[in-house]
Order: sequence, then structure tokens, then C-alpha cells
Amino acid sequence: MAHQHGSAAGGRGGGSMEIVPYSFSSGRDLELELPPFDVKRQDSLYRDATMPAHAAHHGQESWVRTLRLAFQCVGILYADLGTSPLYVYANTFKDGVHHEDDVLGVLSIIIYSFILFTMIKIVFVALYANDDGDGGTFALYSLISRYAKVCLIPNQQAEDELVSRYKHRGKPSATLRRAQWMKNLLETSKAAKISLFFLTILATALAISDSMLTPPISVLAAVNGLKLRAPHLTTDATVWITVAILVVFFSVQRFGTDKIGYTFAPVVFVWLLLISGIGIYNTVKYDISTLKAFNAKYIIDYFRRNKKKGWVSLGEILLCFTGTEALFADLGYFSIRSIQLSFSFGLLPSVFFTYIGQAAYLRKHMDRPEIIPNVFFESIPTSLFWPTFILALITSVIGSQAMVSCAFATMSHLQALNCFPRVKILHTSRRYSGQLYSPEVNIFLCIAACIVTISFRTTGFIAKAHEICVVLVMVITTLLMTIVMLLVWKVNIWWIAIFFVVFMSTESIYTAAVLYKFTHGPYVPVAMSAVLMFIMIVWHYVHVKRYKYELEHTVSRDEAKDLLERRDLKRVPGLGLFYTELVQGIPPIFPHLIEKIPTIHSVIVFITVKNLPIAHVDVTERFLFRQVEPKEFMVFRCVARYGYRDTLETAGDFVKILVEYLQYYVRDLNLYGVGGDEPLKIIFHSARVDSFSWERKPSGHAVYAEEMLTPAQSFSELTMHPVSMSSRLAHFQTGKMNLEEMLKIEEDQKIIQREVDNGVVYIIGESEVVAKPHSNLFKKIIVNYVYSFLRKNSRNGEKMLSIPRGQLLKVGITYEI
Repeated sequence: MAHQHGSAAGGRGGGSMEIVPYSFSSGRDLELELPPFDVKRQDSLYRDATMPAHAAHHGQESWVRTLRLAFQCVGILYADLGTSPLYVYANTFKDGVHHEDDVLGVLSIIIYSFILFTMIKIVFVALYANDDGDGGTFALYSLISRYAKVCLIPNQQAEDELVSRYKHRGKPSATLRRAQWMKNLLETSKAAKISLFFLTILATALAISDSMLTPPISVLAAVNGLKLRAPHLTTDATVWITVAILVVFFSVQRFGTDKIGYTFAPVVFVWLLLISGIGIYNTVKYDISTLKAFNAKYIIDYFRRNKKKGWVSLGEILLCFTGTEALFADLGYFSIRSIQLSFSFGLLPSVFFTYIGQAAYLRKHMDRPEIIPNVFFESIPTSLFWPTFILALITSVIGSQAMVSCAFATMSHLQALNCFPRVKILHTSRRYSGQLYSPEVNIFLCIAACIVTISFRTTGFIAKAHEICVVLVMVITTLLMTIVMLLVWKVNIWWIAIFFVVFMSTESIYTAAVLYKFTHGPYVPVAMSAVLMFIMIVWHYVHVKRYKYELEHTVSRDEAKDLLERRDLKRVPGLGLFYTELVQGIPPIFPHLIEKIPTIHSVIVFITVKNLPIAHVDVTERFLFRQVEPKEFMVFRCVARYGYRDTLETAGDFVKILVEYLQYYVRDLNLYGVGGDEPLKIIFHSARVDSFSWERKPSGHAVYAEEMLTPAQSFSELTMHPVSMSSRLAHFQTGKMNLEEMLKIEEDQKIIQREVDNGVVYIIGESEVVAKPHSNLFKKIIVNYVYSFLRKNSRNGEKMLSIPRGQLLKVGITYEI
């Protein structure tokens, strides 16, 4: 079929006008003229951006809710950080302790790394770079995209920036010029856009890879403690015990983070109390002088004494803050204040006491290298071994929860960015919208974690693989945070410079230490991340190409009119919802449908479900409508906008909301669409105001309505209730409006409702994408085989939209890109 270039018909705007002062006249007729006022238009196309967000921000919750979330934080976020003492010293000193001050040097590095990277950078800086309460690398990218047009898909609309949550209010200052420079760089440089996108998907791929490694290393480290009481236990036995525990762990994920958090929190809380108590006991019993490690000079002495070996050991030392990246990414599950509260008064003192106590034990027993592989359990008093072991085993399982929750949130973000094949995303809590679960992702992580455990068998090799994920995500977070400081926060350049120099320099040292041992384990997550990134890039590349193709071949206004006025075109009862990814114009698949089946429904709405780079879009700001000419054919364009944390309603609920706001639009289009510059004069015939008419007076401007009829109300009902009407009169637009035109609006609304009652049919375009015949071999492989395979093995559109099969109509077409 032939495709023509052009754009769809758009809606009409309006001006402004004033209404003359009111006055009363004698006789039966009552003349009322309304005073001047400035009322904002309620049209969904031009919603005011100053309205407050409807939901409370995460930083404004009550203390009761904060304490509740802080309690949940313990169960979800801190088990990974709280179980790191199981294996940090064991991996750092695997060759033995050669100098007693080496223990102090490593302990000092642990203390200051934890303070620098976890407490300062993440908990007290990065958490404030959230996207309306949502955290993580994707949230940083989303926040940046609200201040600069960095999206590679050309689906931006001017109306998007009018959404109340879309843009924060920036503070004008001397740094505005620098922010404008950064904005121009990101918007005008394709290399900058691609680099930013690449960093984002690299960090998300690493986070998912980390979710495959955290459960094996945490659980395996705990199970290995059994060897102290059961020396005959073989490595194979510990591996299979670990696998069994992992299977049980992933099988309970479907119950949701909310329930898991309340279940796990008491266990982790007891664990943190126990290990901190044991740490204090060991410090006092073995070597109270270990507290000297708070003196940073021991770090310098450590590197001077060990040189290259000390630098290489940084890879193992950074294991002390594994789980930090999940702490930021899982912010959407909790809140800033709850995390800061539970971190400062719960996690931080507990892990510090634990590391200090183990260091004191090591300094006392440095002549016994055989204790190092299980130094954590060796340092436990004999009477507390079994309670500690059981709690360690349970907490290590719980420790995996933060990264698994992070993987679910990350996959939700990727879906919103159109960077991954469609998978099912479920919201597991009615109270907290950020708590998610994906069955497909959960199964994938379970299989991957079991394979990693069986393949590597020891914590040492998994630890080395784990390191690269942690350090690269740290570096990417620093880069994106720097852009946020320049573009969004607009802070003083010296603060930005200090932040960037301090964190980038220290993280680069850690990165170099990890990469030095690349062939000893870090290549595994890099390879897994490369596979995930390949999938993301292929999916996004084809999606962008397909979108641009459809955009270039949209049905022109004249062609749309000719199609709708064809004599052989039949109209059947019902509402047809035609789903398309285009936000501009009518897609080329529509004339293809009419060519094959010259029949359309009495009311047609072209639906585009679009994700904005914000966490939530209020339902009052969700829909943008346009009417396609000629009007009598009742054909509309609609963009339904969602945030990446919003839940897509079921098909039935979606239709109810859509029809309600379509009724609003039909009413407002007639009210606001009429021209004329004269103000409104309303004359009531009789004191009871049984009827009314609309007249004009010279001069004036258009006025917009703040409150109009709801979709359920008709103009007939208004005339029957004159008292309630009189309270609304001040909100009506001027124009040449008479009873006949009001009845026309009512009739259009009734037509829409009648066709909805006749039945709703969901029409989905199944567009197959192939490479052009003259394309190179690589592009043909990517598009014709790789993308096709991914598409066939992902969820279909009707499943993602929960469309009933009995109301579904698919239309197939092939695009050559």
C-alpha cells in the first residue's frame, strides 16, 4: 500500500476574554452580566502546570509512616550490607596476615570507604537526586531527561511539560548559564545523548547481573560456617544446600516486598543487634587498641608497606559496601527520611562494631592462618555459634532481597524506556506503588543464581565477579550525579568540582584494582551485562527505527478525510480503540485496515500509551485528545500518559476512564472551539430562571472555564436545576452559544456512551519489521533474526494491556526499515 507524508488534524486552541460587570433589569426578564475574572482552561490539552501534585512526596510523610518504612528498610535494604562481614576479611586476607598493623589498615579503609561511599555519597547526597521519590540510575536519567530533551525516540510533546510533576522549580542564580550550557550540549549533541543512554543501560545491566551474584555469595558464605561444626561436609554438599535455599528464596518473591519486609525485618534487626554485641565483646576481650583504626594514617602505612599488593586488595575490601547501589535503587520502595533514620541509628553502628571486633580477633590470632577462611564464625563465642549460624543463614537469604527488588524495579524502568522485550510487571502493595514483582525476571534470576553457585562453588571467585558490578555502578552514579548537580540542582561550581574530584578519583582507584584481576572473575558479570545490553540496544534500536518510519508515513489530513468519506466505507456499531505507538498523527496501518476491510466502528479512538520520564502521572492529567476531521465521523486521537511507576489499568477500567475524559473533551471542544471576541450576556426569562439564552456584547476576549459540567451532567439537567446553575454561570465561556448548540454537545456525548454500550473492540497493529533489501548483512541479522526472535518470545501487546481475547482485532503489516 502507498503511504503519504503528513500529520493528523489537531485540536483548536483559544484566546482569552473578559466579562462585563453584572447588572439587574426590571420586568420578568432578569439580565445578569458577570464581572471580569481570569479563569484557566480545563481542557486536557492545556492543563495548568502550577497545580500541586495530588500525592504526597516521599519526603513529606508522617512520622508514623516513616517509622513503619524504617522498620521495613531493615528487612529489605540492610541485610546485604549487614552480611558483608561474613566474607570481607576472609577474601582480603586469603593469603594470611603478614603484619598486625595490616589489619588496622584494612579496617581503616573499610571504615572510611563505608562513610564516604555509602553514608555521604548515597544516603546524604544521592537520595536527594530522586525522581519524585524514585531512586537509582534510571531515576537519574529520568530526572535529567525532564530538564533536557535527551530521549532518542522523537515522541516529545509540548503538553508533557505541563504535567504538574514534570518539572521541578529551579532556583534562578548565577549558575543558570552553566545549566543552560549543559542543556544545550545534551540536546544538540547526538554523541552526548547516546553516551548518556549507554551509561544508563550499562548501569541497569550491571544491576541485574549483580542480582544474579548477590544471592549465591551471601548464602554460600553462611552455609560454609557449617564446616566448623561438621568438618566432614564437602564442598559439593555446601553447594547443593545453597542451591536448595536459593530455590526456596525465589519461590516466595511472589508474595511481594511489603509482606517480605515485615517478615524479614525482625530477623535482620536481631541479627544486627547480635553481631554488634559480638563485635563489642571481641573488641574488649582481644584488643581494645583496634579502635586506633579510626586514625586514617594506618591507611597510608598499609599502602606504603604492601605497595601493589595493598592496592590490589581494594577489590576485596570494597565488598564491605556491596548493596549500597540497591539502597539507592530501592528508594521507590521506601523514603529518604526512613532510610536515613534506619541507616544512621541501625546499620552503621552495627557493621562498624562487627568489623572492629573481627579485626581485634585477627590481631590476636594472626599466627593461625587456618582460621581466615571462616574468620567470622571463628570469632563467635562457642555458646553463641548455633544461634548466630542460623541467623546468618536466614539473613544471608534476606540479604539477597535488596538486589532482587532492585532487579524488579530496574526491569520496570527498562520497559518504560522501551529498552527490553515486554515482561509482566505486578504491583504487590496497594499502599506503596513502588513495590514490584515480575514472574519472568524472578525465574530468570533463580536459574542464573543456581548456575553461578554450581559453576563457581566458592565465595572467592564469586566475590571477584561481584566487585566489578559494584564499582562500575558507583562510577556511573557519580557521572550522572554530576550532570544532575549542573543541570537540575544548579549548585555552586566549587561544590560540584569537590564532589566529582573526590569520588571519581577514589572510585577510579578501586576500579583499577578490580580490572587488574579481570581474568579471575570480573569477566563473568561483564559478559552477562554485555548480553543484556545487546538485547537492550537491539530492542531500542528497532523500536526507534520503526517509530521514525511510522512518523514519516503518517496519514495526511486530506488522506484521512478521503478515507473517512469513502462511499464503500461501512460504519458498524460500537467503540473501536485502535492502539498505536505514534503520538503524532494517524499511523500508516489505518489505511491498510480500511483497504482490506472497508469497515470501521461508529466511534474510533486512536490510542497511544506513552511513558513520561516521571514516576507518576495523575489521572486528571493523563489524556490528551484531538478530533480528526470531518467531525461528524467521531474519530479521535488520544495519548494516554503514564509514569514509569504507574500501573496500567485493566482494559475495562481503562475504557471507563477514557470515555469519561473523552466526554469532557467533546464538551470542552465545543465550548472553547467557538470563535468570537464579544463577552457573554446571559438573559433569564422569568424570575425562576426556567430557561436561558446566550447573547453577545461588543469587545472583549475569550474566557476559560475552571469548572464545567461533569461527563454525566447534561445541559438539560442544568436547566432543570437553576439554583446549582447560577453558581456555575461565572465559569462559562463567552461565545455564540445557544440552546441548540448545547443540545448538540449533549447529543455527541450520548452517541459516545451509546456506542460504548454497543460494545468495545480493541484493534492492535501487529507491525512486523524487516531490514530493507539493500541493507548490510549485520543489520539484516539484527533486525530480521535477533529482534524477531526477541519479539516472538516476549509478551504480546494484548497481554500487557489485559485485553479480552473475545474483543481483540489484530491488523498485520510489514515495515521495511
